[in-house]
Amino acid sequence: MSLIKILFLGDIVGSSGRAAVKRWLPEIKAEHALDLVIANGENAAHGFGLTLQIAKEIFDCGVNIITGGNHTWDKKEVVQALQTYPETIIRPLNYPTGTPGRGWTVVHGKSGHKIGIINVMGRIFMDPLDCPFQAFRREIESIRRETPIILLDIHAEASSEKYAMVNFVDGLVSAVVGTHTHVQTADERIFPKGTGFLSDAGMNGPMDSIIGMKTEIILDRFLKKMPIKMEVAEGPGMFHGVIFSVDSDDGKCKAVERVRRLP
Repeated sequence: MSLIKILFLGDIVGSSGRAAVKRWLPEIKAEHALDLVIANGENAAHGFGLTLQIAKEIFDCGVNIITGGNHTWDKKEVVQALQTYPETIIRPLNYPTGTPGRGWTVVHGKSGHKIGIINVMGRIFMDPLDCPFQAFRREIESIRRETPIILLDIHAEASSEKYAMVNFVDGLVSAVVGTHTHVQTADERIFPKGTGFLSDAGMNGPMDSIIGMKTEIILDRFLKKMPIKMEVAEGPGMFHGVIFSVDSDDGKCKAVERVRRLP
């Protein structure tokens, strides 16, 4: 047995988030001998969506896999990115059949072990998509035939839906991590059948903001209830993620460690 270390980075928000990843990821890699780095990139392009150029920038920082969410389609250029990197950029699995891209992938980590990554999107307070639970159920056996080491990114608003998902998949995947809220939670644990969990990985983005957006604009939206267009904030970025240590033989999680760096 050997331990496979997988770092998952919370939502990358705009240029500040990309700069934070560029600044802190090399140090985290050196400290932890990581096998694979995954990041949610649906907010990476100016806070909304992903482009091919920005995907390349994220990969050049040392990220291996990019996952998506409800902002995946905010930039039309994302289709080119999905076509250019069909194995390393994925979008939520429960989008309808025929949607560009794919919802899961299997890649080789640094140690040579195969690692599966699945991306689903929740439905509470989110866009109405296919059921993420049923979508997972349809695909999981195909993935497990390739590897027992599997990470699931559930991009969802409600923590209850994330907890429902980890209970549903406990023992079938190595780890479940939530994205979307941009606020890192402190509820890391390992479930009874060996699945590691954190309900939200947090955000790689501007420290002085409201979940990555300009503070004054968000305050105006709350105070005046006007449909003011949101804009991504700038300035020094914070770095959020989580490391799952996984048994290479059976895919069970042995440790969960939150990562947090402030500018």
